[in-house]
Amino acid sequence: MKTRAKPGGDLSEHVAQNIETIAQLHTQAEGKVGRNQRVIEKVTASIGQPWALNVILGAVMLWIGINTLGSKAGLPAIDPPPFSWLQGVVSLSALLVTTMVLTTQNRQAKRAFQRGNLELQVNLVSEQKIAKLIALVEELRRDLPSVRDRVDLVADAMAEAVDPQAVITSLEDDVAPDAGSDSLATRLAAPSS
Repeated sequence: MKTRAKPGGDLSEHVAQNIETIAQLHTQAEGKVGRNQRVIEKVTASIGQPWALNVILGAVMLWIGINTLGSKAGLPAIDPPPFSWLQGVVSLSALLVTTMVLTTQNRQAKRAFQRGNLELQVNLVSEQKIAKLIALVEELRRDLPSVRDRVDLVADAMAEAVDPQAVITSLEDDVAPDAGSDSLATRLAAPSS
């Protein structure tokens, strides 16, 4: 059965259901985000646009222009060179932007960690199902009289489910972790906060 999702695309029912499930998970995750976090992310997204750089450069040039050339036009210099007020505003702005970016990245990192855990769980279950299917096909091949019975070492190896702990141990042995960092098993087992 095909489901019409959007113009130009036919999706099978299970694909459409998966998309709906993903959309629901995203909606639930976004529903848990507080008002302050949303404001920070909107401001961070705005500052990350090319026009923001033009606005910042324009404001700095205007500030310098008014405080250097303004005295020739009879305007009082609010912040004469070396522009200590401008330096303070730029420093405070840098601190605020850095904090907002880190706040946004922390939430994105938590979501990425959760997605990674979900993908790992789905992959492990899929791997177990595939190993079981290979074992069943091999058993069927051995039982059918019309099929030549032979030993297939590759199929036998693929019929065994992978031990995730053995893979982690092998990765830790082959990939040297940074000094002082947590082990791969510790990082994978750590609960998301």
